[in-house]
Amino acid sequence: MAKKALGYLHVYTGDGKGKTTAALGLGMRAAGHGLKVVMVQFMKGQINYGELESAKRIPGFEIRQFGRAEFVDRKNPAQVDIDLARDGLKFAKSALAEHSADVLILDELNTAIDWGLLPLSEVIDMLCSRPETMEIVVTGRYAAKELIQMADLVTEMREVKHPFQKGILGREGVEF
Repeated sequence: MAKKALGYLHVYTGDGKGKTTAALGLGMRAAGHGLKVVMVQFMKGQINYGELESAKRIPGFEIRQFGRAEFVDRKNPAQVDIDLARDGLKFAKSALAEHSADVLILDELNTAIDWGLLPLSEVIDMLCSRPETMEIVVTGRYAAKELIQMADLVTEMREVKHPFQKGILGREGVEF
């Protein structure tokens, strides 16, 4: 029996660093093999993330942001944050429907769901309608058990030690 080359659903979750970094690494690897990669970043925008510049230098790697520079209020998200997340989901649905990517990375989607910006049921419906040959990567803390159950691959990053515990904030080129 032949194995499927693409079409798996990955979930990268947990409280440790490396979820987005792992997704970017997979995307870079895929682009190196001539695959089209689209990364949709939820809850991120207007910050000079290093991956935005790197992606411009990698043929076939596109990053679209659907967020703002300010942090989302987890307990009371602003309507603008909800609207931006909905725009990101609409873009992702379009990428699926048009099969405009071989690899679709949905960065921080888990967090957007957990924080109430997007309904889990709509995301599950979208993922169930994905083309069978499209690889999907979903990142972010707080992955819903339903997404974990439907995924083909789940990786949980666990924080053991981090410079933030000593008061060191994110560093350019490492955390962003």
